[in-house]
Amino acid sequence: MTAPHPKIATRYAQDGDKSAYLRLLFDRGAPHYDRINGFGFLWTGGLYRRRCLRKAGLRPGMNVLDIACGTGPVTRAILDVLRGSGTVVGVDPSPGMLAVATQRVPTAQFREGHAEAIPAEAASADFLSMGFALRHVTELESAFREYRRVLRPGGRVLVLEVSRPRTRLGLVVARTYFRDILPWLTQLFTGSRDAREMMSYYWETILACVPPDTIVAALRAVGFTDVQRRTELGIFSAFTAQAP
Repeated sequence: MTAPHPKIATRYAQDGDKSAYLRLLFDRGAPHYDRINGFGFLWTGGLYRRRCLRKAGLRPGMNVLDIACGTGPVTRAILDVLRGSGTVVGVDPSPGMLAVATQRVPTAQFREGHAEAIPAEAASADFLSMGFALRHVTELESAFREYRRVLRPGGRVLVLEVSRPRTRLGLVVARTYFRDILPWLTQLFTGSRDAREMMSYYWETILACVPPDTIVAALRAVGFTDVQRRTELGIFSAFTAQAP
């Protein structure tokens, strides 16, 4: 089995402590998460998410699962693409995140759960998304097998992620922004140390995450077909695949 990254020893003592640490971290950061997504990415995130969803095959009339939905930024983009035809269920392990999502995206359904144990029936979804949270699962293959279970034959999956740049210059730029500038801006605009810790951890997991080729291989290993990775700016990755 493949972990998305090694243990972050400065954050939790044992691999088994990761889920509890993340739940508390995101519960505390939830009230600030949408604001960070806004100023942190120059309010372009919604446009990017909608574009990726359409390219991945999302169409009106589909039943969609949004895994690790957080406060619902990808959920909102899904609803925009569906245009009132279809359903979306957001799933997240953080009650704090779900409380915010329920308020801000009242037309969607939300359930507590995580990628390795999705609260949905087998073969019940036409499309599954995960936005910038693959680094937080326990094992890639376990999550991807669960994706296959809940998708109907021919169903599509889209995983959005921030990948470690391959060039030295790209790594310097990404490190300067995500490690130094974004946590500082987060503290400045939210006044929350919890939110700042959340964004500092964000960079730590980007830096330690397995290479994109490993993610592609894990999707193929559990039986997904037509596995592809598209990139923008050398750092934003969109992994797509189809259930057999």
